[in-house]
Amino acid sequence: QVQVIESGGGSVKAGDSLTLSCRGSRRTSSNNGMGWFRNVPGKEREFVAAISWNGGSTYVADSVKDRFTISKTSDRGTMYLQMNSLKPEDTATYVCAVARSAGRPGASTTAYQYWGQGIQVTVST
Repeated sequence: QVQVIESGGGSVKAGDSLTLSCRGSRRTSSNNGMGWFRNVPGKEREFVAAISWNGGSTYVADSVKDRFTISKTSDRGTMYLQMNSLKPEDTATYVCAVARSAGRPGASTTAYQYWGQGIQVTVST
């Protein structure tokens, strides 16, 4: 069974930076595209960013593209979400997902096959 593990969440103040990381077992994070979503109670799951298997193609949601960057390590095994200038409205559970293919996935959840449990990011004023 594939495991998708996120790390790096926490509580920060507005304006701070935070980096989330994600890795999938059984080489899924090396061979497949990946993405980040975030959940806020009472709202639909929101797409944040996606990246192709080799990191060569990325896509970041308009709502965060000036502050968030998605990347992969050189061995393609770990994905990162660098979040700068965090705002209280960025408070959410951030969920990592592994796509069904190697290409850069889009914003639709149907493009993803494996999901992490999510990690909490809390931004206070």
